[in-house]
Amino acid sequence: MLLARKKVRIETERMSLRLPVHGDYREWAWLRESSAGFLTPWEPAWAADHLVRKNFTNRVYWAQRSVNSGTAVPLFMYDRDQGHLVGAITLDNIRRGPSMAGTLGYWVGQDYARQGYMREAIEAVVHYAFNRMDLSRIEAACLPENVASRGVLEKTGFKYEGVAQSYLQINGRWRTHVLYAALRNDRRGRTQAG
Repeated sequence: MLLARKKVRIETERMSLRLPVHGDYREWAWLRESSAGFLTPWEPAWAADHLVRKNFTNRVYWAQRSVNSGTAVPLFMYDRDQGHLVGAITLDNIRRGPSMAGTLGYWVGQDYARQGYMREAIEAVVHYAFNRMDLSRIEAACLPENVASRGVLEKTGFKYEGVAQSYLQINGRWRTHVLYAALRNDRRGRTQAG
């Protein structure tokens, strides 16, 4: 029996957030390659086949399986006016039951950084997670020196929660991260990052 393909599409003021499809390959590969120097300091090391079509095809299939199983919502961010891919945002590691939580990850192409795209995407995905998926907590982590990522999280209502030692391998090394979270019913008030 075949599972029905679930579709997720979130519209923001300037963007359409949607699942990746096979036809996105060339634009995705170009944006990742042209932004490599901008992205790689903040990401896990890219595999040798990171930008090849087969790897992208696997990513498309993973995205659909993840949405169908309810474990992740991986979305590409397309500027509606220009029709260009500007980045991606993923709500991953979705946990149900007593946790009702997920983890947010994102990237934006270098030419689209600091233009408000990521803030718009985070606000939309968090709203979707709280109101359509009934999640209670969205978590995010970034390197302490990633001022842009920390700033966008704080501007979108995420609160600093602490530090995780050797949290992820970034660019080939285990790195400590700062942890943030947004709660559906947040009563914590404003917090200052350490």
